[in-house]
Amino acid sequence: MTQRSITDEDGATSMIEYVTITGILVVLLVITMFAVNAVFMEGPANKLAYHSFVDIGNGLSTRVVDVYMIAPDNGTIATEFDIPDDVAGQDYAVDLDGSGGDQVVMISRGDIRSRIAIAGIGATMGVTGSTTGGGINRIVYNSSGV
Repeated sequence: MTQRSITDEDGATSMIEYVTITGILVVLLVITMFAVNAVFMEGPANKLAYHSFVDIGNGLSTRVVDVYMIAPDNGTIATEFDIPDDVAGQDYAVDLDGSGGDQVVMISRGDIRSRIAIAGIGATMGVTGSTTGGGINRIVYNSSGV
């Protein structure tokens, strides 16, 4: 058996190999961290926000229809209600819009939007207004249309 001696080149080659492999693994780790945030955190949070917006819109639509059903022929009726202050830790906006013939509740935050139709009152009662989730909200019906 012949014995081979280790030279300076062999030591440098091993070190360059370890540094190269470590660099590649660090780059892959950074890429993975960005992908994990987008896939496992932002995606489900946006899906949760959308479904929460649909639930809030359905509840608000129901409240508007309930006020319409018990509204007096002459006079005013008002009701107060509470909706969640935030969804997935962020604020959102609620808009009631009657333009274009459809009465809708639009709930949005950034590029996440939910449109819920207010069923049954579109032709007879105009619904307008906007609010946010913070605090107590009011629905007011006035038979004079003001």
